[in-house]
Amino acid sequence: MALQWEFPGGKIEAGESPEQALARELDEELGIRAIIGAPVTRIRHNYRHGGAVDLQFFAVHEFSDEIKNQIYQQVRWVRLEDLPSYDFLAADRGLIRDLAAGKLL
Repeated sequence: MALQWEFPGGKIEAGESPEQALARELDEELGIRAIIGAPVTRIRHNYRHGGAVDLQFFAVHEFSDEIKNQIYQQVRWVRLEDLPSYDFLAADRGLIRDLAAGKLL
């Protein structure tokens, strides 16, 4: 699924809460120390090729340090209503529609 947009994050390691995992991933991927806020939504997506993902999304309203793109081809800040114009991974598309419509934040 190369060249598609995605949100930062990753797998939860043993002994981590979802919030701790996101804070660690944001540090590893973007070099920021984030304060993880309330859960936004949770999505279970089954891909056609047989793989499945269980995604949890959290609000992050505050972070410190400058964003440094450490693993992605590109990083962009965009308005929520502009998100549908980007080619996101299939698992994220329902979330994208809801964010753009103002249903979640």
